[in-house]
Amino acid sequence: MKMDLTMIMDNTGLIAVGLIWMTIHAVLLILIAKLIKAPYFFLAVGSQANVGGAASAPIVASAFHPSLATVGVLLAVLGYAIGTIAAIACTILMEIVAVSP
Repeated sequence: MKMDLTMIMDNTGLIAVGLIWMTIHAVLLILIAKLIKAPYFFLAVGSQANVGGAASAPIVASAFHPSLATVGVLLAVLGYAIGTIAAIACTILMEIVAVSP
């Protein structure tokens, strides 16, 4: 790869968007975990399932206990299902906004 890491600060807007995105992600996960009194296991695996998907969530789950890898897979698949439905809903909402004057 021929990338120049010194150019990373030329587009600080993208870095700001990433920081805001991850802050919202963390705040929502922590708030919901506190609200439903979920253990930190679900917080860590749920976060990884949202960010990394089915490839990395079982690895994080098995770090807590090897038999919990299946829980990581289930959380990742559930995240895919909810994410797909949410993406379709967002597409419909964007179409409505784009068409209205």
